[in-house]
Amino acid sequence: MYKGGSHSEPCCVKGVTVSKALSCQGSECSPAAAEGTGAVSWPLGSASCRSGPRVLWAPGSWLCCPVQVPGPSGRCGLSPQSWGSNMLDVCFRAVTHLVLFYENRLKDHHLVIPAVLQGLHALSMCEVLAPGLAVSVLKAIFQEVHVQSLPQLDRHTVYSIITNVMRTREEELKGLGADFTFGFIQVMDGEKDPRNLLVAFQIVRDLILEGYVLGPFVEELFEVTSCYFPIDFTPPPNDPHCIQREDLIVSLRAVLASTPQFAEFLLPLLIEKMDSEMQSAKLDSLQTLSACCTIYGQKELQEFLPSLWSSLRREVFQTASERVEAEALAALHGLAACLSRSVLSSDTEDLLDSFLSGVLQDCRHHLCEPDMKLVWPSAKLLQAAAGASFRAGHRITSSVVPLLLEQYNQHLQSSQRRTILEMLLGFLELQQKWGHEDEEESALLCSQAPLCSVLFSALTDPSVQLQLVGIRALTVLGTLPGWCLPGGRGEAGAGSSGGLSGYGPVSVPCREEGRRSTHSLRARCLQALAAVSTHPGIVQETVPVLLQCLRQVPKAGACDVVAVCQSLQRVAVQCQRDAESCWYYHQTVVPCLLAVAVQAAMQENAHSPVGKLLLEEEVLTAMVPVVSAASAHLCPELAAQSVSQVVPLFLDGEVSFLPQDSFPCPFQPFQVSGGRLVALLMAFVCSLPRNVPIPQQDRLLQELLALSCSCDCPFTATAAAKCFAGLVNKYPPGQQLDQLLETAVNRMEAGLAEGPLRTQALALLLWVTKALVLRYHPLSSRLTDKLLGLLGDPELGPAVADGFSLLMADSPDVLHKGCHADVRIMFRQRFFTDNVPKLVQGFHAAGPGVKANYLKGLSHVLNHLPRPVLVTELPTLLSLLLEALSCPDRVVQLSTLSCLQPLLLEAPHVMSLHVDTLVTKFLGLTSSPAMVRAPPAPFPAPLPPLLPYKPRVIRALAKPLDDMKRLVRKEAVVARGEWFLLGSPGR
Repeated sequence: MYKGGSHSEPCCVKGVTVSKALSCQGSECSPAAAEGTGAVSWPLGSASCRSGPRVLWAPGSWLCCPVQVPGPSGRCGLSPQSWGSNMLDVCFRAVTHLVLFYENRLKDHHLVIPAVLQGLHALSMCEVLAPGLAVSVLKAIFQEVHVQSLPQLDRHTVYSIITNVMRTREEELKGLGADFTFGFIQVMDGEKDPRNLLVAFQIVRDLILEGYVLGPFVEELFEVTSCYFPIDFTPPPNDPHCIQREDLIVSLRAVLASTPQFAEFLLPLLIEKMDSEMQSAKLDSLQTLSACCTIYGQKELQEFLPSLWSSLRREVFQTASERVEAEALAALHGLAACLSRSVLSSDTEDLLDSFLSGVLQDCRHHLCEPDMKLVWPSAKLLQAAAGASFRAGHRITSSVVPLLLEQYNQHLQSSQRRTILEMLLGFLELQQKWGHEDEEESALLCSQAPLCSVLFSALTDPSVQLQLVGIRALTVLGTLPGWCLPGGRGEAGAGSSGGLSGYGPVSVPCREEGRRSTHSLRARCLQALAAVSTHPGIVQETVPVLLQCLRQVPKAGACDVVAVCQSLQRVAVQCQRDAESCWYYHQTVVPCLLAVAVQAAMQENAHSPVGKLLLEEEVLTAMVPVVSAASAHLCPELAAQSVSQVVPLFLDGEVSFLPQDSFPCPFQPFQVSGGRLVALLMAFVCSLPRNVPIPQQDRLLQELLALSCSCDCPFTATAAAKCFAGLVNKYPPGQQLDQLLETAVNRMEAGLAEGPLRTQALALLLWVTKALVLRYHPLSSRLTDKLLGLLGDPELGPAVADGFSLLMADSPDVLHKGCHADVRIMFRQRFFTDNVPKLVQGFHAAGPGVKANYLKGLSHVLNHLPRPVLVTELPTLLSLLLEALSCPDRVVQLSTLSCLQPLLLEAPHVMSLHVDTLVTKFLGLTSSPAMVRAPPAPFPAPLPPLLPYKPRVIRALAKPLDDMKRLVRKEAVVARGEWFLLGSPGR
């Protein structure tokens, strides 16, 4: 652009020297040596504007904008309208002269060509090209320039010109017809540079997809691109352009798979490369075939189907590469899907049926071979074809499933039966994909009875592995449409319930002849019942069986009750997908669990062993997720109906809604025996949606507050504190909440002051603080400061330090998003910002006996921060973390190592400044009896800071090699080997 000074100074724009001289003679201004300089100046007014403004045009990215050379006369009296009109006229005329000038220069000496191409490239980006000029430029390049004799940069410029013109002058180029395609073929033919090939491949793809005329040059266009297939390119080291082999492969594949017109030339090439010995060529060919199948039709594939099937079958049967096998199966899936999409006329052969007949003919007999060598490859081929469409799946499944069922009954070995059942499972999973299209035509319905018989027999087989496959198959079968009768009773689910219900806690036959315990067999049967409970009809059959197992506790132990609860929880999670199943499960299971627990609480007073069993912490803890999962996904109306019954049970002992209402004595929920059941109350009320009103909520909160502060049973007090905190988290803001919290704070401060229940008061403080921190309540800062102050307490300090993990971690049973708690985003980052400076300050001010508490609390906070935040903030706390490694507390050591790990990996430049301290601390930990994973891995810092420590570390790691723990010895061997190799070539 013009910046003042003499008008005769030359300037260089993109390699083209342009004179700024303007010649004005008399009343006319003419181009200043346009033929020789490439610069054009045109008048903007009448003859009197000799000293007026002038406009200079030169090739460049600013070509669309005129350069104004101001004069003393302003605009020479022109109106805005005439000024704009003349400007537009000047623009077109100037660009036209420049284009003609550069086209003529293409005929000059070859040394001029690069500069001319740069000028044309600038002009190709101009928005004011007159119609026909873009076509004229490309014609001139096609006729006058031998592109492949130019340097790489100039060839790239030619491709850029073509790209720009295709983007802005598409209709004009299409007017050239096939001449443009032929011209580009001449330009690209022989290109070798990968940078240019990426652009050239994109141009070819645009030619095809944008509808340019290929005419008689389809084969030539294919040849000029397919000569690069398969891509064989290794990028040079330190390549600034970062072009990878995969980039070229993907770009070329997009060209070859862009049009069906290439099919007659491409498919023979792909078959040839699939038969080669190079694995890379096989992979590229198979992936390209898969891409082509998305646009090809029956017409393009018909001639080559036998050869393609032969090559794909060979790759699956004979290949030693899992990747080649996977790509061959994907290509077969694509072929079958392509044939499935074809629209058939009355006189057209159904190629899909004939193709699948060939696949079945070549694979089916392998399924019947006694040695079963090619069973899995054949099954994989059949499943790949069957998964392509509903028609393909029906054709293959109806032929293969009866054969597999027959083979299952013929083979007696469990390993062979497991192989056959796993193949059956694959076909069942395919039915999940296509079964919804037409239930009445399901290929499995005709084999319903023998299939169920096979699966039920697998569940009672002595082989554990066969049982597991049978459970998975029944799980899939229960989700298929058409397998549940109109009455709601599922054939698969009902059969499995009947077949497995005999294996409850009462009558479990030991079929392993001493090789398996009764408990393990019972647990697998319970898992099977839960696995098949995926349909409402099945749930109504299996849930009563599981509840019956739960009621028969006199002949079961705590581990058996826990196993039943785990199965019930799995069923509850599966029922959450269906509103009908969810409500049935809730109104069946929750009252039953409460009834069993209430009866156990009453029997405990009579010192009954049943009561003691069901009130054990392990059993109640297993019941909590069952109740929570059954309540979390209820609609508000049904949840309100249920809460109106459960809350009076705990406040008033109202047991009328329980299935067994003949209890020996009144239920006193907040007494010693019934207090443990607060855990079930917590699981229920804390899982409800926030918009469900809880009756007598204030009274309930007062009872929970009193129980949590006065109960001497830690389990009961903690459950009451968690329930109180869960309700406080969802309590609407306002004066009532403030009064409630003030009462709670007073109770907590009184409990923390003195007495035997300080631990219970601390638990309440921690859970209430967490509830308020999650919802950003203002009182959370006051409670957090109270916790920070308690870190210096000799008695409660260690428990408070561990409590910081509770504040930052996700709780599994309360105060998480799954139970609809009020959890604000980034609460951990906010807690870190507000409290870590106080922790650091308290550490420096604390006495020697309690410093470890501050380090433990800090490490818990850091361990639960998101990693990006942790890496950013750790350098400022590094000195404290290094000191924490010397803390005798094992938890502090492990937590600190977990904090340092991301910093070692992602900020080695920071850690290298402390390499001496780190190596010393780590080596000290290798001899710590409490450290299981003590031997440090190689330090990811630059080599020079580490090499001086190599002998010292190797000597120190010799001692852990004799450690009693196998894991320590294993880690020591790995770490010592890495240090031995430190500094060696190639490391």
